[in-house]
Amino acid sequence: MYSPILSLLLMGVLPFQGGTSPGESPIGRVRIAPPAPTASVSPDGRVFSGLQLSASGVLIIDHQSGQSLFAKEDRTPRPMASLTKIMTALLIAERHTMDEWVTIPSEVHGVGGESIHLEPGQQFLVSDLLSAMLIGSANDAAVALAIYHSGSLEAFVAAMNIRARELGLLNTSYQNPVGFDAEMQLSTPQDIAWLTMFALRSLEIRRRMGMRGATFKSRSGDTVTVTHTHALLHAESGVIVGKTGTTPGAQQCLLSVVTGSNGREYIVVLLRSLNRYADMRAIIRALAS
Repeated sequence: MYSPILSLLLMGVLPFQGGTSPGESPIGRVRIAPPAPTASVSPDGRVFSGLQLSASGVLIIDHQSGQSLFAKEDRTPRPMASLTKIMTALLIAERHTMDEWVTIPSEVHGVGGESIHLEPGQQFLVSDLLSAMLIGSANDAAVALAIYHSGSLEAFVAAMNIRARELGLLNTSYQNPVGFDAEMQLSTPQDIAWLTMFALRSLEIRRRMGMRGATFKSRSGDTVTVTHTHALLHAESGVIVGKTGTTPGAQQCLLSVVTGSNGREYIVVLLRSLNRYADMRAIIRALAS
C-alpha cells in the first residue's frame, strides 16, 4: 500500500528530516551525558518498571514495528566504539560482492586494538574480512575494507557520513571506520537502533552478527580464526545477533537482538555501560516476564 520509506516514516522507524539548517550539525547542540546508574521510567511500565541499568544511554525497540518499549537518554550523542562497524559493514555489503579479493594495504600496520594481524600484500575475500570485522571486531579488517571501498580512510569516512544523513541518522557522525574515540565520533541509541534495523536487512550482515565464530584462509593459505566478542550470544537465552564496543571514552557498549518469550525480536542498544552484560541480563529477564 505504501512505499517502503513511507511505511517506515509512518511507523516511526525513520525520522522526518526537518528542523536542521543546511550544513548545521545537530551534534554540536546536544550535551554528551555522563553515566547514570538508575534507569528512567519505561514507556511500557508493565514490563520494565523498576529496571536498574548502569548504561547512561539505552533503547529497546520492537524489531518488526519499530515501537520503542524502553528509552533512557536515547537521543543524546555519545561515543559508540565498535558499534561504528555496523555502518562500515553496511557500506561494504551495499557495494561489493562477497567473492571479491581484497589486497591488504600498508595502513593496517599500527591500527591497534582487536586485530587478526593482517599483513600488507595478503589477499582475503570481502566475505572473510567482513566476518573478521563483525564477529571478531577486527580493526585491521575494518581499515582494509574501508580503503578497498574508497581508496582512503578519509574518503570512506565521508561516505559513512553521507550514508548516515541519507538514512536520517541526524545525531550520528563519524571520524573513522573502526570506532576509536574522536571528537565527532558520536551516535545515539536511537540512531544505532535505526541503523541496525536497516543493516540487518542484509543477510550477509545478519548472518555474521549471529555467528559464534568462523575460520577462513587468505589466498595464499594463511588460516585465521575469529570468535564473536558478544559473550551472551547463544549462551544466554534469546540473544541471536550482537555487536560489542569498548573504548576509554565509550566505556562498554552493546548491541543485541533478542527473541522475547512471545517470539518477537527486540533490538537493545546500550551505550556507556559500566557492566553491559549485567545490564543485558536484566533486560532479558524483563523481556521474558
